[in-house]
Amino acid sequence: MSISVQFDELLDRIAAGGELSDGELAALGATPDILSVGMLADTLRRRRHGTRVTYLRVAHWPCDAPLDVIPPSAREIRIAGAPETLSAAVGVVEAVRARAEGRSLSGYSWADVERFRAGGPASAVLARLRSAGLEAIAHLPLDTIEDPPAALGDLATAGYERLRLSIDKAAADARLVLMRQAARLQDQFECIQSISPLPFTLGAFRPTTGYDDVKTVALARLAAPNIPHVQVDWLRYGPKLAQVALTFGADDIDDVTASDVAPDGHRRAPLEEVRSNITAAGFEPAERDGRFALV
Repeated sequence: MSISVQFDELLDRIAAGGELSDGELAALGATPDILSVGMLADTLRRRRHGTRVTYLRVAHWPCDAPLDVIPPSAREIRIAGAPETLSAAVGVVEAVRARAEGRSLSGYSWADVERFRAGGPASAVLARLRSAGLEAIAHLPLDTIEDPPAALGDLATAGYERLRLSIDKAAADARLVLMRQAARLQDQFECIQSISPLPFTLGAFRPTTGYDDVKTVALARLAAPNIPHVQVDWLRYGPKLAQVALTFGADDIDDVTASDVAPDGHRRAPLEEVRSNITAAGFEPAERDGRFALV
């Protein structure tokens, strides 16, 4: 497919609510013309969300740290790390939940769930964590979960209603297939709220490039139009990439620090920085909580 010849046709179809075929997505994935891919993705994200960009301020709580003061501005508490046993993990959730003051609580990864199950059903592990107060598994990487449909079925059954899928370390040329898989999973389970398409694990010997990253974001938006939100991690990828990604299909910024400390002045405070970056990109900032409700 010639992108230059068929670009207007694709743009009109997306603007009208149509979707792209696997062949068209593969052609977009192969083209070096990331500006055209970005324009298509931006058209789709604007059709879904207008000019609004949401962001979430998160407080991280190490699982082995003593209970401390939670920043008042945090809208979600995210447990970092994981204990060795399920009982200990449940105890951490219960302790943090007691201090959460109604804020959402996420934590652990699918690898932790697999470790906690010790040969038993994952559904039982998820149910215990959910009963203790955990609202979301923080890291659900499509590229390392052995059986994603079974995993999502267990999560949905256990009451996890707003799943946030991620990528662990899949190379750029493998992510499009994962995004299409995410779309099919959403068709099946209808419980995926967001997808974070940039890798969670940054490789020291094979780092991603800005070119690959923004193209990945755009392809995620185009390949999974039925998933409400495409996220970029502010803490992991920084404000500059997050800002550019907004013009390539992203509509949500995850993991903004909840600290209001601003040693370099008010303009460099985390909240002011994220809001000004969103505005400078031509969008309207809107804070949300961990349940994807606007604050």
